[in-house]
Amino acid sequence: MTDPHLTLVIDCVSAACSAALLAEDGSLIDEQHEVVGRGHAERLVPMIAELLDGRKADAILVDCGPGSFTGLRVGLAAAHGLAIGWKVPLAGYSAPALLAGMTGAGGTPVAAALQGGHGQLFVQSFAGDPLEPTDALRSLTPEEAARAIAAPLVVGSGAAELVAARGFGEAIDLLPRAASAFMLPLPLRSLPPRPIYGRAPDAKKMIGA
Repeated sequence: MTDPHLTLVIDCVSAACSAALLAEDGSLIDEQHEVVGRGHAERLVPMIAELLDGRKADAILVDCGPGSFTGLRVGLAAAHGLAIGWKVPLAGYSAPALLAGMTGAGGTPVAAALQGGHGQLFVQSFAGDPLEPTDALRSLTPEEAARAIAAPLVVGSGAAELVAARGFGEAIDLLPRAASAFMLPLPLRSLPPRPIYGRAPDAKKMIGA
């Protein structure tokens, strides 16, 4: 009996450090999921080693953000390094899409809202079965997001804040989980494996530099 085609999924753009091994049909082989807050750089590689237990994946999938700048870079660096070392394909997905997919809402409109720092939220709306975005990813204040997001169901680390600012709807506080990556339709888990920051860099280029 041959071993199943394995996909290693890496997700550490949030307070969670998450990795999973999925079979080609999307069934879960094994996962590691810990809410670490900080410390992704120290925890991720040992976590992947524990998960693999001597196995090698046939493909890699990584969360490209937006989210924690450090966690995002750590996850992408690990994914690229393993893909090069194993000579396997690497693709990405976005955190808002995964969160929307994790609700299992089917054709019901849903929005993702993630804490983005600087008093802003990363927000994006989704609909359809299969899931697809209905607007662009934006970084907005809660008040701006309340005017822009109409979906009654909001999911993510910023969901409660958006729903409170809007005055209606249901909020689900949820962190991205690597084991749920195959809940996304193929187009949403075939993104280029590069960072999605969600807004312009905080640092400004000095005049005359």
